[in-house]
Amino acid sequence: MSETVSGPLSGVRVIEMGQLIAGPFVGSRLADFGAEVLKVEPPGKGDPMRNWGRSFEGNSLWWSVIGRNKKSIGIDLATDEGRDLVRGLVAEADAVVENFRPGTLEKWGLGPTELHEINPKLVIVRISGFGQTGPYATRPGFASVGEAMGGLRYINGFPGQVPPRSGISLGDTLAALFALEGLLMALYWRDAKGGTGQVVDASILESCFAMLESTLPEYDKLGIVREPMGTGLKSLAPSNVYPTKEGRSLIIAANADPLFRRLTQAMGSPELADDPRFSTHVARGQNSDELDALIAGWSATLDFGDLTAVLDAHSVVWGPINSIADVVADPQVEAREMIVRQQDPRFGDLAVPGVVPKLSQTPGAIAWLGRQTPGADNTAVYTEVLGLSAERQQELADKNII
Repeated sequence: MSETVSGPLSGVRVIEMGQLIAGPFVGSRLADFGAEVLKVEPPGKGDPMRNWGRSFEGNSLWWSVIGRNKKSIGIDLATDEGRDLVRGLVAEADAVVENFRPGTLEKWGLGPTELHEINPKLVIVRISGFGQTGPYATRPGFASVGEAMGGLRYINGFPGQVPPRSGISLGDTLAALFALEGLLMALYWRDAKGGTGQVVDASILESCFAMLESTLPEYDKLGIVREPMGTGLKSLAPSNVYPTKEGRSLIIAANADPLFRRLTQAMGSPELADDPRFSTHVARGQNSDELDALIAGWSATLDFGDLTAVLDAHSVVWGPINSIADVVADPQVEAREMIVRQQDPRFGDLAVPGVVPKLSQTPGAIAWLGRQTPGADNTAVYTEVLGLSAERQQELADKNII
């Protein structure tokens, strides 16, 4: 098993002090592309993610993904000696990633002011429910609340029903991706433009709000409050779920004019492309219910294979609604190396998601899955990075500080 990942971020050292999802998701993206990510975990207990999700023989399968390619070090951040270790690591780091409640780092004497005194070039990435400022800053926040307050949850689901959540912690992942974007921009400004260290402040609420497309200007100028629309979008038609003869469903998306014309040809009804009800993007949106009914009536007369064959023949956008079992069996997913089989001492041969995105010259890779025990890399990191003697490390371990 390789213990290194070469990639565009090789040589970048990141101290990950976050827990659960948002902060660690940033770290895992960085580590996939070569950054040395030192994951700080409470001694003995580790990140709570080690116990989340389904387990295999007592080992968290989720942890294998979110902890991959990271070095685990134990530090009790509630102790002065533990915080001194962080200060030493920060002096030799490029970035810190944390997703504690705002004010926590300051309480520990590890706020941006203190950390920048140690290392002026440090990029400090902070992820929280509501951001580091504002009236809600100190409130705890999870993905579900950020999705709801940021407007995503309201427009999800079907009219007249309680808005459902997606089957993942979407808000955490969105915030993590915006935080990652900020981190990379800050590193570029620092290293290519002669800048300094700075703070990247990403909130779950704002990250969800940023995904709302034209919802805000529609409300501002037209007073429109966008409502949930079920399986499609009224203003983008046709783009919905349609049935097949055997009862299987699929997505057909033909909301652009050329695409819609090709769909009408596939349907054997080319006259619909010039029908005033459907001839323009706006008209199709205004008559989406009627249009969906026509398409569904046609698609339901064909078996899945016959339907998709005729859609392909006319270059119409379509796709099945895949379960994870379907995704794993999809030849496109396989061809793009998105199902990676990794050997691991706990799981044996385990399938994990591949690396995204694909870089032609400096691709990312998976060297190892999440470390089996918290603090697995204590000796290497504390010896090589901080120069601590074996005796000092043993002293700290005896106090349960590392």
